[in-house]
Amino acid sequence: MVPVLALALLLLAPPARAETVVATRTIRPQEILTRADVTLHPAETPGTYATLSEVVGLETRVALYAGRPVHRADLGPPALVERNQIVRLVYAHAGLVILAEGRALERAGLGERLRVMNLTSRATLTGQVQEDGSVRVSP
Repeated sequence: MVPVLALALLLLAPPARAETVVATRTIRPQEILTRADVTLHPAETPGTYATLSEVVGLETRVALYAGRPVHRADLGPPALVERNQIVRLVYAHAGLVILAEGRALERAGLGERLRVMNLTSRATLTGQVQEDGSVRVSP
């Protein structure tokens, strides 16, 4: 049984406040967000960010408009690899390491999947971008 005082405090407690991150200005695609670019709005919107620390330092994938919520699909890690950039391909499996050069077919950031074309064989491969900008190709 819940004590009467605890029940009264629960009923009188203010409602939990949810917030949504919104853009403070129109932001073009491929810009890195700073603290001045975003603010919190006192409303909860599904599929959006709820804290500023989640978005500062991320790159916009689409244009963001002032006063509108920032959706999770609108941002990503800053690109380490640009489209058409020559990248090092690394294939490592069971002690075998093969290095090759490839051309990036799209932009991608750290940890993202990226399609690349092997410059020697002209084959299209998919790999994951590493911290040094190389692309790790899986077997």
